[in-house]
Amino acid sequence: MSTDRTALATAERRDLADLLETLSAEQWEQPSLCSGWTVRDVVAHMMSYEEIGLSELARRYLRAGFDIGTMNARRLEELSARHPSDLVAYVRAHAKPSGPTALADSRIGLTDGLIHHQDIRRALGLPREVPAERLVPVLGFALMAPPLPARRNVRGLRLVASDLDWSHGAGEEVTGPGEALLMAVCGRADALSDLAGPGLATLASRCGSPA
Repeated sequence: MSTDRTALATAERRDLADLLETLSAEQWEQPSLCSGWTVRDVVAHMMSYEEIGLSELARRYLRAGFDIGTMNARRLEELSARHPSDLVAYVRAHAKPSGPTALADSRIGLTDGLIHHQDIRRALGLPREVPAERLVPVLGFALMAPPLPARRNVRGLRLVASDLDWSHGAGEEVTGPGEALLMAVCGRADALSDLAGPGLATLASRCGSPA
């Protein structure tokens, strides 16, 4: 039976909204694992393309000089001033991915949502056990998604999840929980301390480009 990734992405966003409702005003303004972005910024970024159609997305990409970072920064300026309660309501209202995040069978919404959820939780010291049915497809998609640095970061390495039936690649081995592998290959150095293996030093040397 095929996996309903839209349902997984929707569940991930609802879990994020549940977390956000518990945060204090101070926690909303704390730095996330995304360099230069607070928790509020990450939430605003995650939801910033839900009401933008593909044609409008293309126009924004063109105006940004075909630079995703510039496009993201401009869109963030439009949303990051929203009050936390408004952002939580927006996440709940748009729990089901739409527009660009619904592409690739909602793999974009699921991957972006899960990684950024962890960017918030890890930064605030609020760990959780990510459901395996969400984590496995994200591990696979992150390794081929062009905006992410994962493909470059894992070159010549073998990743082996210690808590999942999942592995990837060939070369010096890096082992650890699937969530930590995901975050590290996506440039989050915070996750390196959860990993081990002869390939860890190589991964650590590449782990500095969060997306």
